[in-house]
Amino acid sequence: EITEGRSLDVLEIDAASNTGVDNIRDLREQVRYLPTNGKYKIYIIDEVHMLSNAAFNALLKTLEEPPAHVLFIFATTDPQELPITVLSRCQKYDFRKMSLPILTAHLDKILASENVQAEGPAVSLIAKCAQGSVRDALSLLDQMIGYASGKLTEIDVRTALGLGDRLLIQDTFRQLLGHELKSALECLAELDARGLDL
Repeated sequence: EITEGRSLDVLEIDAASNTGVDNIRDLREQVRYLPTNGKYKIYIIDEVHMLSNAAFNALLKTLEEPPAHVLFIFATTDPQELPITVLSRCQKYDFRKMSLPILTAHLDKILASENVQAEGPAVSLIAKCAQGSVRDALSLLDQMIGYASGKLTEIDVRTALGLGDRLLIQDTFRQLLGHELKSALECLAELDARGLDL
């Protein structure tokens, strides 16, 4: 049920759009109800650092004496933004970035299950741009599938993400550092022709 996104006992709340104390009061009302099928009712609060101070204070009472059937999972990219009173009542688990080979293999598996054809270098490039984030990799992959017509190619990815410009900029600096001024000026002319702010 959780994998299929239809579990009544696992609820995800986006703290970025539900930042107020009223949202937390609603949550405190909901935690009184027992789980439907499982042993626990699980509340996942994503971007929890976005909650207001008043919302954190309203949540604190529930965290101090949580019902036995409730688990909270707070997800954040900025744990230092959480009040110490909340942090002191949590177990902290740091997630590391995924390695490039594992992330690439994961994207390949998704493409195979969706019957989408893609070049290996295109998939590797998406994984590199995601910088170890699975969520970012999936978002990029989704965008690239929508962008490509037919088989997803490395050129599609470079064009859609503006990586061709980035590579040209790197080439320009390489040539400047190597004192290859004629080539560097040609690259600068190409960047200007592409409309980049020099």
